Amino acid sequence: MLLFEVGTNPSAQREFLMFPVRLYRHDLNWIRPLDQDIEDVFDPKKNKMFKHGECIRWILQNEAGQTIGRVAAFIDYDKARKEDQPTGGMGFFECIEDEKAAFLLFQACKDWLESKGMEAMDGPINFGEREAWWGLMVQGWDFEPTYKMPWTKEYYIAYFEKYGFQDYFKQFVYTSPIREVVVSPNVEEKAQRVYANPEFTFQHIEKKDLAKYTEDFRSIYNKAWAKFPGVKEMSIEQARSLVNSMKPIIDEQLIWFAYAGGEAIAFFIVIPDLNQIVKHLNGKFGLLQKLKLLYLLKWKKVVTRTCGLIFGVIPDYQGKGVESAIALRFRQAGRDNPDYQYDTIDMNWVGDFNPRMNRFVSQLGTRIDKSYITYRYLFDRTKEFKRCPRV
Repeated sequence: MLLFEVGTNPSAQREFLMFPVRLYRHDLNWIRPLDQDIEDVFDPKKNKMFKHGECIRWILQNEAGQTIGRVAAFIDYDKARKEDQPTGGMGFFECIEDEKAAFLLFQACKDWLESKGMEAMDGPINFGEREAWWGLMVQGWDFEPTYKMPWTKEYYIAYFEKYGFQDYFKQFVYTSPIREVVVSPNVEEKAQRVYANPEFTFQHIEKKDLAKYTEDFRSIYNKAWAKFPGVKEMSIEQARSLVNSMKPIIDEQLIWFAYAGGEAIAFFIVIPDLNQIVKHLNGKFGLLQKLKLLYLLKWKKVVTRTCGLIFGVIPDYQGKGVESAIALRFRQAGRDNPDYQYDTIDMNWVGDFNPRMNRFVSQLGTRIDKSYITYRYLFDRTKEFKRCPRV
């Protein structure tokens, strides 16, 4: 077996994209990601992580010149310095059913990261934020993945664990219908108590005021999420860039904010699940595909699933029923609007290190459809392994 660095070689870059297409072609629920979404991760002009990090990627071929695996390794030096042991990442791991090939790919990542001063690696993860390509799928092959969520082979699990990776944390995707759902009496009671208090108001966004909501989002995010492991504060520029990238797919009725005395205290950010369109684009996203996306999204309205991107309440208002109230406001909007096109919501990325959030989401008439594991591998095998701290 021969390992080749992808680098800037166009044919190697193409093979990095095409190998999963061949590997997963018989997986009925797999949806081919957009080539552009994958390549943007490795483009220093598109991925801000290169400002304080670096990455490398490889393809693995057999003696006949056939690709049998791929993988990438990367370091966010800002994050690595804050760990008990400097920790890098590996991801975009795909491999035929061959343990020797899998271990060779793992070892390539370990050796490169170790040469850069790292003492551990997490994987499979993304060279970017956690909302995309993060974790190894361990449940959910009966369902289509939501946009930018991983799809991996079941036999990968044994490879990771036999090599020595350990479960650092789990992530769950909770699914539920939007209109017809029975929440727990506790959630309903808390929500009604908040609605009765005139201090609180709830509203979905209006695009004409997007600048205001962008700053409200950033304010809540930095108060509610920046305390979590591996999460950094969001700058004004980052918030604006994020919202601008979402503009074409924003549906006003899906994004909700809560206010107390005029102060932004909570958000519930939901978007249409673009994978219901991406599956028709065969990985391409040129002008014709962009027009097709807008046609299917805005006029044909083929998207019936929504994806809960992020949910946050600032610390001063956590545990006071605001979580319940904003979640039920979102659902009520779906019931009240006869033209509402969406049937279900997938609440992505609920980590097991956040038991309060898991308890709350489980009370909203949901079920866990998909589960992922983020593994960690300590290079010094004598060191004590610790799971991600709870929050």
